[in-house]
Amino acid sequence: MAEVVEGCIEHIIFRNEENGYTVLALHGEEEITCVGNFPYISEGEFIKANGSYTEHPIYGQQFLVESYEMNEPEDLFSVERYLGSGAIKGIGPALAARIVKKFKENTFKIIEEEPERLSEIKGISERMAKDIYRQFEEKRDMRSAMLFLQQYNITGNLAVKIFTEYGQKMYDILKVNPYQLAEDISGIGFKTADDIARRIGIGPDSDYRIKAGILYTLLQASSDGHVYLPEMELINRSKALLIADEEPIQRQLMALAIEKKIMIKDTPQERYIYSSVFYYMELNIARMLHDLNIRYDIKQELVLNRIKTVEEQFHIELEQQQRTAVAEAAGNGLLIITGGPGTGKTTTINTIIKFFEAEGMEILLAAPTGRAAKRMTETTGYEAKTIHRLLELTKLSEDQENKYSFERNEMNPLETDVLIIDEMSMVDINLMHALLKAVSIGTRVILVGDVNQLPSVGPGNILKDIIESHCFNVVMLNKIFRQSAGSDIIVNAHKINAGEQISLDNKSKDFFFLKREEANVIAAVMINLIKNKLPNYVNATPYDIQVLTPMRKGELGVERLNQILQQALNPPGKEKIEKEYHETIYREGDKVMQVKNNYQITWEIKSKYGITTQSGTGVFNGDAGIIREINLFSEHLIVEFDDNRLVDYSFSQLDELELAYAVTIHKSQGSEYPAVILPILDGPRLLFNRNLLYTAVTRAKNCVTIVGSDTMLQFMIDNKNEQNRYSGLCERIKELV
Repeated sequence: MAEVVEGCIEHIIFRNEENGYTVLALHGEEEITCVGNFPYISEGEFIKANGSYTEHPIYGQQFLVESYEMNEPEDLFSVERYLGSGAIKGIGPALAARIVKKFKENTFKIIEEEPERLSEIKGISERMAKDIYRQFEEKRDMRSAMLFLQQYNITGNLAVKIFTEYGQKMYDILKVNPYQLAEDISGIGFKTADDIARRIGIGPDSDYRIKAGILYTLLQASSDGHVYLPEMELINRSKALLIADEEPIQRQLMALAIEKKIMIKDTPQERYIYSSVFYYMELNIARMLHDLNIRYDIKQELVLNRIKTVEEQFHIELEQQQRTAVAEAAGNGLLIITGGPGTGKTTTINTIIKFFEAEGMEILLAAPTGRAAKRMTETTGYEAKTIHRLLELTKLSEDQENKYSFERNEMNPLETDVLIIDEMSMVDINLMHALLKAVSIGTRVILVGDVNQLPSVGPGNILKDIIESHCFNVVMLNKIFRQSAGSDIIVNAHKINAGEQISLDNKSKDFFFLKREEANVIAAVMINLIKNKLPNYVNATPYDIQVLTPMRKGELGVERLNQILQQALNPPGKEKIEKEYHETIYREGDKVMQVKNNYQITWEIKSKYGITTQSGTGVFNGDAGIIREINLFSEHLIVEFDDNRLVDYSFSQLDELELAYAVTIHKSQGSEYPAVILPILDGPRLLFNRNLLYTAVTRAKNCVTIVGSDTMLQFMIDNKNEQNRYSGLCERIKELV
């Protein structure tokens, strides 16, 4: 049964600034502990709250607030308490008492209409009086804004963001063009803005709506990896989104081009539409690559003698292609090295490092993900950083949510002679652009990757486009070395890539196939492999063994498999705290993965004594870890990632985490696991292709086990059709030649 309580907020016990969840002590007829979402509130405020009493198992009786309204204090005691509560900075209890004693029931009227009179009181200067007035008005404006936005069902947290961004301009923006919110405010997309516009009464044929829908369509395409869309595809997608005719969309395309929000690129075949940001990124990447592509006048004989010296000194024996790669690195400002597993990329990188080290050059190593950087460090013996860390990622400010920058850029470039980037297939257009901006002309840049792996999760097809432009030096390593030829993982990966049949007779020591035809049976087999069979075989824990699947949905998709594997590997227990969020249970001890880039979240690394030894910002798509602690009272949980970084998540951020007992093959890029299990039974024909299977198999270090259908496995090997990705970097590079 709904009840009403009212009073003054005596004390805020706990507050989550991100989602507004607050625990407060309310002083009315008696003191009550209230819990609920209060997006904008402070001590000393007076509220009237609707809700019901509940009994918390630890904290006792609480009042669960469902809705509330803010009231101004009415009696002099309440006015004094409000002013002295800290709600207005600079006024403490003693000064509040003097103000109320002087102006009595006219106190608020004086602050609002004659604030200069506050300076009549000892301890208040004219400047301070103006500041008190400003704060008082800001709080009043915020209250008015919250009430105004609530009538359009805008949540408190979102309302604070809107008012913080626009202030009093908010009213005009919402009434004229609420779609501007989608451009200016993080967390508001087209659909939210469209919903607000509909409530305000803006029609479906509004020019602002059509423009916003087109830009949103381009943004959605970028989440599928596209840098641009062909005109007709963009129009058709926009028509479906907006439920609109082609003519107004065509008209607004030209308007957006005039406003320079999109770029229209005409080709002999068709017309391509870019968001302006991506078009100029492509253009700048192409230009910077050309600028770096310097030919150094070094005698070939001298280079070959130095390579020979490195080989003798470090007992390395290079194959001819590897020797060519080292020589090309010495003679060129830009070099791309590509090759599959077992073709000697690591040995080549190590030799290049030793070659330049002998020349007294500074060398930096980096990779797109923490796991890839860690592996690069282990294989080279030199520290490798993530590209984000190399570029010194930093937040712009606390009040600019999701706004970030890199300390390293064209004004503050990386201080190095040689830069080597591994796992280049994972680098998207945004990261490549930021990286090249931080590289001075004259720095040797060596890009290493496997062009046959899946492209980056983010937009673009950087490595493939650079290679296919045929404008830069590329060394392709394709010889499998003797020591690698003994691994059926490597042999079969190359066979898959060539479209050849692989042996499924299970005579291998590291590549197995278990034929099963039912999804539930496949799931049971995987659990047995993870818990009982594979840990000892590959000398790893069950958590190190990774299930990779092509799909998110379906009986063998990520979502269902994670529920099954969670129950088997980390079942509920009295000692484990858990939290349900959007139909997913997160439990202490769960294996999880970050599924979107968060540039502003902070992390720290602690010593065994709990002392922070390192800290920084940024957790990125694909980072994996374990939930170490869940706090239901503060609504936070702590994840420890692979590189020992501890990250504190509020419950409102749980949409950034997914269970990771099973992950999609796309999400596994850049990672290497002791053992990989691939359930393959049935699914979308376009998705089940050679490229995907090849990427999955090459994620395994010691063992691959495929469980499922041999018919579908052979179909994947035969199917070389890949999902088309619209990317124009190759053309931009050629245009500049």
